[in-house]
Amino acid sequence: MNVYEAVTSRRAVRDFTDREVPREVLERVLSAAAWAPSGSNLQPWHAYVLTGPPLAELKKRAGDRIAAGDPWDEPEYEQYPPVLESPYRERRAAFGEQRYGALGIAREDLEARQRAAAANWECFGAPAALFCYLDRRMGRPQWSDLGMYLQSVMLLLRAEGLHSCTQMAWAKYHRTVAEIVSPPDDLLLFCGMSIGHEDVTADRSRTGRAPLGETVTFVDGRGRGAGPGSRSAACRG
Repeated sequence: MNVYEAVTSRRAVRDFTDREVPREVLERVLSAAAWAPSGSNLQPWHAYVLTGPPLAELKKRAGDRIAAGDPWDEPEYEQYPPVLESPYRERRAAFGEQRYGALGIAREDLEARQRAAAANWECFGAPAALFCYLDRRMGRPQWSDLGMYLQSVMLLLRAEGLHSCTQMAWAKYHRTVAEIVSPPDDLLLFCGMSIGHEDVTADRSRTGRAPLGETVTFVDGRGRGAGPGSRSAACRG
């Protein structure tokens, strides 16, 4: 699988088989992902990988909290701005419509939506999960470093024939995760990531992407028409 194939075939898979993911595969992926770029080589990420009984116990504890109606943990960071402006508001709405529409869940059926969301804390049936932490003393640039690390992990998993789903949903139960992995106090849980083999019998719908012209502007001195989002760039001596 070349890089283009890895990038374009990566997607958030929400149905996994229980087929085991060998530890040596996970070690190979994470050893290579360590080469992800970070400012001044800080490498601010810290990952905990759960499989077997520890992951089963985490799923059980999260399920018990859901069944008991426990509120989410106090958030340690803001996942989205309080007000999403256009075009981000429309993109989020379109994702929700496609996601729940594929499951046959109507917009007004809040109970069914909650049941579907609860699958997050089952890791969608995946046999392995990664929990990515960041030193809470780090700043915004290091948060971007974390994103590059996670993307590297996901692409390397594709090279191994595996799929993944990153889940900020686990940050809502960060205290429950901490009960299992016992992180130092100076670490903040950014997200979880379900890892495994895709269940190819399940729905495989995929959300689209914005046209290139909506997110990219070429400034190349060639004038209009050089490509989507292009504009001319005059050179002055």
